[in-house]
Amino acid sequence: MARSGPSGRGHRGVPHTADLRIEAWAPSREACVAEAVAGLVEGFADVSGVRRLRTVELDVPPGPDEDLLVSALDEVIFRLEVEGEIVLDAGFAPAVGGGLTARLTVGDVVEATAVGAVPKAVSLHGLRFGVAPDGGGWSCAVTIDV
Repeated sequence: MARSGPSGRGHRGVPHTADLRIEAWAPSREACVAEAVAGLVEGFADVSGVRRLRTVELDVPPGPDEDLLVSALDEVIFRLEVEGEIVLDAGFAPAVGGGLTARLTVGDVVEATAVGAVPKAVSLHGLRFGVAPDGGGWSCAVTIDV
């Protein structure tokens, strides 16, 4: 399923053998990470009936852009597996030193409806994240092991 917004940002799942492949795009690096998070969650759950519990703020440490993307997606999987929380909304802002500040709105995972296999880990194989080839924003592609 592809989802695009009027702001030139969006995401979609791409057919991939036994895993979830996500492509996302947005005008900024931070918005592209948020779109990838939305694509990850939509790949395995319908959260339309999930109540918001709280907003979690955290720092994603500085590093290469690909590492920032992987760290953000790993946090979503960690919250799911360890905290029993599902991310309902994600926002990212640049942080001092090149990292990201994340604001994740979460709900109780038991209120979500499963629509796909639960993610286990972010694969580094085929990982891509950077300025879009046309120079019109940022894009990424990532595979999630399920």
